[in-house]
Amino acid sequence: MNRDQIEGKWTEIKGRLREAYGDLTDDDIEEARGDREQMEGVLQQKTGNAKEDIRSTVDDILANV
Repeated sequence: MNRDQIEGKWTEIKGRLREAYGDLTDDDIEEARGDREQMEGVLQQKTGNAKEDIRSTVDDILANV
C-alpha cells in the first residue's frame, strides 16, 4: 500500500492501530500520519516491541483495510 492509499484510508487504519496497540494516543498516531516507516518507529518507541513484530502487525492491518 503506498502513501496515498494509506492517507486515503487513514481513519480506518487509525482505528485498527488503536485496537492492536491500546496504549497509543491520538497524538502518537497523528505524528506518523500516512508515513509507514514513521508509524512503525512510533509504535516501536511506544511499545518496545521488536521491529519485525511491528512490521508484521502493520502488514496485517494494511492488508485488511
